[in-house]
Amino acid sequence: MKISQSLTVSCSPDKAWAFFQDIPTVATCFPGASLTEDRGNGEYLGNVLIKLGPFKATFSGEAKHIPDDKTMSGNVDGKGIDKKGGSRSRLALQYKLSEKDGLTLVDFEADIQLAGPVAQFGRVGVIEETSQLLIEEFVKNVESKIADNANDEDSAINSNDSALNQAQKSKIVKPRGISASKLLWSLLKRYLSKLFSKK
Repeated sequence: MKISQSLTVSCSPDKAWAFFQDIPTVATCFPGASLTEDRGNGEYLGNVLIKLGPFKATFSGEAKHIPDDKTMSGNVDGKGIDKKGGSRSRLALQYKLSEKDGLTLVDFEADIQLAGPVAQFGRVGVIEETSQLLIEEFVKNVESKIADNANDEDSAINSNDSALNQAQKSKIVKPRGISASKLLWSLLKRYLSKLFSKK
């Protein structure tokens, strides 16, 4: 299943690029995600919680991040497994940052492979809608974190903690699922939009 999305971040591309290279901090901005180990060389271990109504799965896995500073683009390859429910997932993601009206446009394409109980949601379009809701929340958290970092720089606050420890302490996002009612409303809007566009 392939998903293409774009998001806009309210800062310059240089600032956004520097932020996105701090993977432990970026992970705290994604709902349901938690980083457990930084292995170095762009390799990470972590967990992702997915909760859709009564369905709940916690994927434990690994990811590899390969950035390209010259083009402000990168690749992320990951895989995970829900040991309790038996669901499995693989992700191949490409992203690119560019300037748009003084802000940063982030375009990305993801190829997601699902197996096990979670695969049923991919067949009915729930994954696409869920990804959009996650992105909206992710952007809010990214902008909040970038603003916090800017305030820290202005105040010249120094910390001896590592980026990973700071990420684990962050209170921006706690692992949680997407609201079932919010997801159903999003699916209904998409259905009505398609229905009226045919007339």
